[in-house]
Amino acid sequence: MAVVIRLKTMGTKKKIKHRLVVTDSKFPRNGRFIEEVGYWDPSKSPAIMKVKIERVQHWLKEGAKPSDTVRSILKKAGIKFGS
Repeated sequence: MAVVIRLKTMGTKKKIKHRLVVTDSKFPRNGRFIEEVGYWDPSKSPAIMKVKIERVQHWLKEGAKPSDTVRSILKKAGIKFGS
């Protein structure tokens, strides 16, 4: 099972909100997930972001791969990556 951390879209048209979820890469984007580890609301000014840092670090140690967008969100949250 390839585990990834990616965004799950929520909300309505032009009022999109995102949840950061840990999921199997084979599951659909808005489908089943293993754990919710944060959220991101870019529609607000400034954008609202909350990340459960200890849970994200746990999943990264377990081998989860973040998507490119999630990687940039995590860098803003202060999470360091090995490479």
